[in-house]
Amino acid sequence: MASSPPPLSSWARNVAPSPTLAVDAKAKALQAAGEDVASFAAGEPDFDTPEHIKEGAIAALRAGKTKYVATPGIEPLRQAIADTYAPGLKVAPSQVVVSPGGKFSCYLAIMAVCSPGDEVVIPAPYWVSYPEMVKLAGAVPKFVLAGDATGFRLTPAQLESAITPKTRLLILNSPSNPTGAVYSRAEVGALVAVALKHNLYILSDEIYEHLVYDGAEHVSPTAFGPEAVARTIIASGFSKTYAMTGWRLGTAVAPAPIAKAMAELQSQMCSNATSFAQYGALAALQEKARTAASLQAMVAAFDRRRRLLHAGLVAIPGVTCVLAQGAFYLFPNISSFGLPSLEFCGRLLDEAKVAAVPGSAFGAEGYLRLSYATSDQTIAKGLERLAGFCRGLRK
Repeated sequence: MASSPPPLSSWARNVAPSPTLAVDAKAKALQAAGEDVASFAAGEPDFDTPEHIKEGAIAALRAGKTKYVATPGIEPLRQAIADTYAPGLKVAPSQVVVSPGGKFSCYLAIMAVCSPGDEVVIPAPYWVSYPEMVKLAGAVPKFVLAGDATGFRLTPAQLESAITPKTRLLILNSPSNPTGAVYSRAEVGALVAVALKHNLYILSDEIYEHLVYDGAEHVSPTAFGPEAVARTIIASGFSKTYAMTGWRLGTAVAPAPIAKAMAELQSQMCSNATSFAQYGALAALQEKARTAASLQAMVAAFDRRRRLLHAGLVAIPGVTCVLAQGAFYLFPNISSFGLPSLEFCGRLLDEAKVAAVPGSAFGAEGYLRLSYATSDQTIAKGLERLAGFCRGLRK
């Protein structure tokens, strides 16, 4: 009698699939079946990649740039990335690692500084992948809820209370996915002071740094002196700012020993990011005027959509919503309807054909994440349907 196959690894059995990708996949499946779905699920700009960036990759393909390249990235791109941080932060190309996506940059950073049993402080609401990355490194995520009463921003007192002798790393994401919250300079400085006091590393996910509104300023932990620089790993990438989600190009800037460790880990996991895609990214950084014009147009559209979506949400009885200052998400509070957010979103999609991601996926029950990286028409249609759905729940 044949025996059963051995079980999958503990990593495979314990990792959770991405809820955001799952909702987006279901919405796309309904659309493919002919359903008219208003989708707010994907964290993906609906703009095309600017032409000059595509041209850079095409030229690289035609020039035969299709072979292996240096694990941390091609030298011109690493130099260009380093130059973007000057003069405020002096970065050598050796401190830059180009990876297959911003998600992978975050994972490499966690793998480089965390060992099994180490604790990682993650403010909630959090991006869905942080806890899974921490668990895959054998470390332990410790969540601290920062709700809408504090504008979804972690306070120094909350951070202090979460730290134990096992704490190794703090993850900060400003502007935030899923809330769009942006920490002020004073707030970042206060958190950095606590992290340094306890000898922690900081993983600063800055993928949305250029998508800010209402005069908000993105501030990196590296702005607070040499000691902060020595403790901070900046993760970023090209996906959001340049509408390059499918290109899978992430970046990391880190102290030299950590950057070296990240590159060595990457060498065993995936060798290098796609060669010709890196030349497209290089064009994005070298052709500054064209890139700036594309970014300005995209931010203006996102700002208009942000206000349109927010105005519609707060007009729905029972819904409250903080106006985001960054990224392209709103995180409305729907707790007054008395439904778990997963059930709310499931019914909203089935009954009203509106796709949203439940707040529980981000460690914050009673909320939804809505992406306004979609058309004005979709926003208007989705708001009308959401309002009708909410009216039905209140009857």
